[in-house]
Amino acid sequence: MIKRLCFLIGALLLVLALAACARQPGTPEAAQTGAGQTDAAQVCPTAAPCPDCPECPAAEAAVSEAPFYDEWASSAHAAADSEAFVHWDEEGEIEPACARCHSTPGYLDYLGADGSEVGVVDQPAPTGTVVSCEACHNDTTASLNAVSFPSGVEISGFEESSRCMVCHQGRASTVQVVDAIARAGLEGSEDEASPDLGFVNIHYHAAAATLLGSDAQGGFEYEGLRYQPRFEHVEEFNTCSECHSPHSLEVRVESCATCHTGVTSAESLRDIRMEGSLADYDGDGNIEEGIYYEVEGLREQLYTAIQRYAAEVTGTPIAYNEASHPYWFVDTNGNGVADEDESVRDNSYTAFTPRLLKAAFNFQASLKDHGAYAHNAKYVIQLLYDSTASLNEELSEPVDLSTAHRDDPGHFATVGEAFRHWDEDGFVPSTCARCHTAEGLPQTIATGETGPHSPSASLACSTCHSDLQTFAVYQVEQVTFPSGATIGFEDDPQSNLCLNCHQGRESTASINAAIASAGVGSDTVSPVLRFRNPHYFAAGATLFGSEAAGMAQYDGQSYVGRFRHIGGFDSCQECHSPHGLNVQDQMCEMCHGTSDIRTIRQPAGPAAIDYDGDGDAEEGLAMEIETMYEALYAAIRAYAADTIGTPIVYDGARYPYWMTEDGSAYPSWTPTLLRAAYNYQFVSKDPGAFAHNGEYVLQVLYDSLLDVGGPQAVEGMTRP
Repeated sequence: MIKRLCFLIGALLLVLALAACARQPGTPEAAQTGAGQTDAAQVCPTAAPCPDCPECPAAEAAVSEAPFYDEWASSAHAAADSEAFVHWDEEGEIEPACARCHSTPGYLDYLGADGSEVGVVDQPAPTGTVVSCEACHNDTTASLNAVSFPSGVEISGFEESSRCMVCHQGRASTVQVVDAIARAGLEGSEDEASPDLGFVNIHYHAAAATLLGSDAQGGFEYEGLRYQPRFEHVEEFNTCSECHSPHSLEVRVESCATCHTGVTSAESLRDIRMEGSLADYDGDGNIEEGIYYEVEGLREQLYTAIQRYAAEVTGTPIAYNEASHPYWFVDTNGNGVADEDESVRDNSYTAFTPRLLKAAFNFQASLKDHGAYAHNAKYVIQLLYDSTASLNEELSEPVDLSTAHRDDPGHFATVGEAFRHWDEDGFVPSTCARCHTAEGLPQTIATGETGPHSPSASLACSTCHSDLQTFAVYQVEQVTFPSGATIGFEDDPQSNLCLNCHQGRESTASINAAIASAGVGSDTVSPVLRFRNPHYFAAGATLFGSEAAGMAQYDGQSYVGRFRHIGGFDSCQECHSPHGLNVQDQMCEMCHGTSDIRTIRQPAGPAAIDYDGDGDAEEGLAMEIETMYEALYAAIRAYAADTIGTPIVYDGARYPYWMTEDGSAYPSWTPTLLRAAYNYQFVSKDPGAFAHNGEYVLQVLYDSLLDVGGPQAVEGMTRP
C-alpha cells in the first residue's frame, strides 16, 4: 500500500511539473505555431525523482493517519502472501467464483459498488490485492443489511456485520449436498457408491453459517429433524463485529472475561461451559469440560463411524487430511491415517455414497470453522450426532451413542415444540409468550402483562437473572394461578419464578365455568362444551393442591393443600437443578434409602394404605397413582361408549388429545366426561405428580373414577 501511495504522489508531482511548463520564467507563456499547436522547440523542465518509498514522507504520513491501519496490517485480511490471495498467481487472474472473497475488486463487483449487477461477480479479478480498507469502507458496503447464503436463504438485520457474512458463509449447504446426490442419480440410494459423487466442501471459516444454524442451513440437515437456529448470545455481544475486532479479526477476549470467569486468552475460551449446556453431549461422563471438548468428542466419534462405514459398506477404506485438498483419500495401507503419500489428488476418495457424503460434509463443516464451538455449538453437536446416528444404521458395530445427547432438556430444548411451535407464524402470541420466549417472563415481572414476542431459540440467562454480572435472580414474592389464587413459597422467592409458568392454564374454576355456560345435566352432551387442556408440567399447581385447585375438584369433597416435605427439600429449586431441571435424586437417598423416587412410600409398613386396591401396600406411591390412572382411562372409554354412544380414545402426543376412533377431535362432551378427561390429562402432563403431591392426585383420581364409572369403578380402592 505504501508503494502504491508513493507512486500516486510521484505521478501527481509529475503532472504538476508538466502543467508548470508553460509558466517558466523567460519562456513565451503561450508560444504557438499554427492553430492550437505548441511550439515544438519549447522544452519542459525535468520533474524531481520520487524518493524510495520507505523514506516517502507523504506516504508515511498518510498511512500513519489511517485509523486501525496497524491492526488491519497484522490480520489475515492483509496477509498478501497467504494461499487465500496467491492461489491464482500462476493463472494471472482470480476466477469470478472466487474473486468475491479473495480480492477487493471482486468483493466490490459482487456488491455492485463498481456499477455492475448486484449479487454476482461479472468478470475475473486481478491478482495482487487483499481485503483492503476500500472493501468495507464505501457507501455501498455501508448500506448492506441483507446477505444471501448458499442455501438460498436471505438473512437481514446484522447491519455492519453483514459485510463479514458476505464471505464467511461457506460455499455449500444442505442444498448443494442434495443437488450433488441428484446429479449422480443416487436419490433414494443411500448406500450406493458412485465415482460421479464427489466430495462437497463447505469451504473455510464459514462462521456466519454456523452462527445462524438452521436459519441458513449451512450444515447438512437430515430430513424430519429439527435443528438449532441462530445462536443468541447476550446483547452487545451477539454479532461478528461485537465479538471480533473488525480490523485485527481477533476475539475481544477481555470482554468475554467480564462474564466468563477464568478467561485470560483466546485458548481459554475453550473451557467455557454455561449452565444452559448441562447435557453430556459426547457421552464421556464429563459435563464440566468446556463445550469445545464436547464438540471434539462427537467429531471423533463421527470419524470412527465414517471409517467403519467406508470399510464395511463401500469396501474402500477412507482417511482424512485437513491440510490437503480434497481432504478425503483412500486409506491404501489401512492404518486409519491419510499419510503424506496418500494425500494426493490421484488418490482422492471416489467411493462416496449419499449417506457417507452427508456425514463427511458435516465433519468438514464442523472442522473448518475453528470457532464453531463459540458460534453455535448446539447446532454443530446436532449435525455430528445425526451424522453418526445415520451411519450407525448400516454398521454391524455401531458407534455407542447410548450415553450421548443430541438436545438439551426443557428450558434450553431449542428444537422442541415448546419453542418451535410458532416459527411459521413469526411471532408468539401474548397468551403464550410469558413462558415460551426468553423475554416474556421479565416483561411480565416488570409490567404485569405480556405482549407478543418473536420466537426464541430457548429461554436465556436473562429470563431469570436480573443481572448477568452477578447473576442475581428476579425476586417474586407471590404468583397468581389460573384459579385466581395468589400463592408463593414464602421462604424461597427464587422458586416462585418457576411457578409463573409451571402452573397450568386451567383450574377447577375454569372447568366449572365452562360447564355452567353449557347449562346441561351431568350426562347430557352439549355442543358448547369442548375439551379444556390444563397445559403441561403444571407441577406448581399439583404441589399446592387445593390452594391452587389446578385439577378439577368435585363439590362436596375436601382436598389437601400444599405438600410440605422437609426443610431444605420443600420447593422447586431445592429438589430440581434449576438449569438441568433434573431431580437431585441422590439427596433422596439420605432419608429414603434409595434414589429411585418412584419406589418411595411414606408411610411404609403396617400403616401403609393400599389406595389402588391391588393388594400391594408396599409399592411406591407412583405405582398406586398409576393403577388409578389406568383405571380412569378404562372408565372414561366405557362411559363414552355406553352412556354417550360415541367411543373415545386418547393420544398424549397429538392435539387435542381426545379423539374419535377415526382420529378426529372428540365432539360429544358432557360435564362428567369433561371433568374426568381433564383430570386424566393433568396427571399425564405432570410426570412428577406422585412426588409433587401424591395424596392430592389420588383424591382427585378417586373422585373422577367414582363420578364417571360409579361405585364399581372404585371397588376395593381407598380415598386418602
